[in-house]
Amino acid sequence: MNRSMRGSAWLGVLLATAAAGLPLFGQQKAPPAAVQPYRKLAPGVLQSIDPARQVDESFSRHDLVELLAVERADVKFDWARNVAFRHDVWTLEFQFKPVRMLWVDVPQPSGNMQRKLIWYMVYSVTNKPIQEKTVDEKLLDDGSAESLPQFGWMHPVRSGDRTYQLQFLNKPIRFVPQFLLEGHESIREDTGFNKVYLDRVIPIAMRQIKVREDPNRTFYNTAEISQGPLKVGATAWGVATWEDVDSQVDRFSVYVKGLTNAYKWTDDPGKYRKDAPLDSYRRVLVKTLRLNFWRPGDEFREHEGEIRYGVPGGVDYEWVYLVEKGVSE
Repeated sequence: MNRSMRGSAWLGVLLATAAAGLPLFGQQKAPPAAVQPYRKLAPGVLQSIDPARQVDESFSRHDLVELLAVERADVKFDWARNVAFRHDVWTLEFQFKPVRMLWVDVPQPSGNMQRKLIWYMVYSVTNKPIQEKTVDEKLLDDGSAESLPQFGWMHPVRSGDRTYQLQFLNKPIRFVPQFLLEGHESIREDTGFNKVYLDRVIPIAMRQIKVREDPNRTFYNTAEISQGPLKVGATAWGVATWEDVDSQVDRFSVYVKGLTNAYKWTDDPGKYRKDAPLDSYRRVLVKTLRLNFWRPGDEFREHEGEIRYGVPGGVDYEWVYLVEKGVSE
């Protein structure tokens, strides 16, 4: 067989092999990579939070100050007093690891790198599945309310007899978090400075944190984790990061907004004016988780090993209602 015939024969074999869908020489499919397990955490490392959900989070009663302000002797709006407002309330499950520290070379606007001590907290949020049920609101007492689902959606529905029922449902939830770190110079609340630090997105720090915490797990920053809703049963892991935290901080709290959409609001009738902006007379308070920590060290050698969850003589965590644009109650 001459060289041209041998070449034709090989070409025929290659074409036939490709047509049969078989891998060509040098193009064999690599075996699927083994799925690497997530790093196993020691018992007690991941802290869980009781959502402390209340049935009355789904409704409240208020006077309609806009109507009562124009009430006259011949025009009464008695129905505008003590009006019930109802709305859906959802709650996510939240777990977190203790606050840690990591030295990171952070790019600066000048183009130079600056070595900074980054404080960070790893956490997870879960749209926890519940057993769906419908309960008559009028039948709820203190005992039965405690047995109701603490997660998922709470949806008020009006019945035919003009009473209300609460439906507990499984539905997707979008997590849009905000993390604030409030630092104090002293363990005592009435002494020392008080500084507030917003969570910062620091991409270069996220890479180092991932390597340190779990290279096989996907961690999202505050902006990324809010891109899409959490499906029922889904869990997302995130990292909150802070920079330039004062080295003299001895006690601090981390405020977490976005774990529930529960809120309260109050109106000041004396401040209401026609055409006045809503926030000039209405105060909206959002249910917020407050995690308390203390650091019994000094300003010269900052180390994460000094951070303790909880504070002496105080609580580890609590649910508070904060104004929408601040951290003061």
